Amino acid sequence: MTINCNGSLMGLSTPRVMGILNATPDSFHDGGRYEDIAAMLQRAEQMVSEGADIIDIGGMSSKPGSQIISVEEELHRVLAPIKAIKKQLPDTILSIDTIHAAVAEEAVKHGACIVNDISAGAIDKNMIHTVAKLQVPYIIMHMQGTPETMQVAPSYHNVVTEVMDYLIARLQLCREAGIKDVIIDPGFGFGKTNEHNFALLKRLSLLKTLDVPILAGLSRKSMITKTLGIKNADALNGTTALNMAALMNGANILRVHDVKAAKETIQLYQAMVRA
Repeated sequence: MTINCNGSLMGLSTPRVMGILNATPDSFHDGGRYEDIAAMLQRAEQMVSEGADIIDIGGMSSKPGSQIISVEEELHRVLAPIKAIKKQLPDTILSIDTIHAAVAEEAVKHGACIVNDISAGAIDKNMIHTVAKLQVPYIIMHMQGTPETMQVAPSYHNVVTEVMDYLIARLQLCREAGIKDVIIDPGFGFGKTNEHNFALLKRLSLLKTLDVPILAGLSRKSMITKTLGIKNADALNGTTALNMAALMNGANILRVHDVKAAKETIQLYQAMVRA
């Protein structure tokens, strides 16, 4: 199982780590920490040194209750760090976390080679066509509603089958548009209660039937903090526990704030698989 990142094939038979780098003032864990270019570059260098395979740069918070920002504001936040990181760390694989086709296009033009879209092309109707034109890997995620509304009484008859059906339908649209490399993300915490999140994690292996890579984004999320009664700053141990569960159920990419811990989790998982 491989994806083509700007002409370089990345194998996913060994699980990979995607480090989160938010150029935002209001993200739930690290908002405001890396708005300065020098701070973002230093953080990117740290994640690469710890073993990050991909760095995912985002300019818009998608925490519950957040509002969609303009294309102009998002570009203002993400383009400078993308350029700086590609100049300083030219071999680094960058992903752009955006719902806007115009942001995706500009980010790829300046060095990103993966598009990570929490809306799976449902918010910006030009996104799927744009990604097909760019010929880059596309991460599609399930979300009920929008970031502003998603945690207002999320409801499902069967969360696992409904998430699967949604991803199947969006995957089909991607294939019809000509996108070759698609990665699926069940969207932990995006329009889901704690019960929904744990049901999805428990049955994550069912997504393997779609025969595409699976990304798990569990890092420091409310399913950990609410269950344990802690703050997200104290949620690394819980993140590691759930990341191991995700790996055991078929995750190919772990999207995390803490790269070193995730790499160690993968090492231990692989040791178990080899035994």
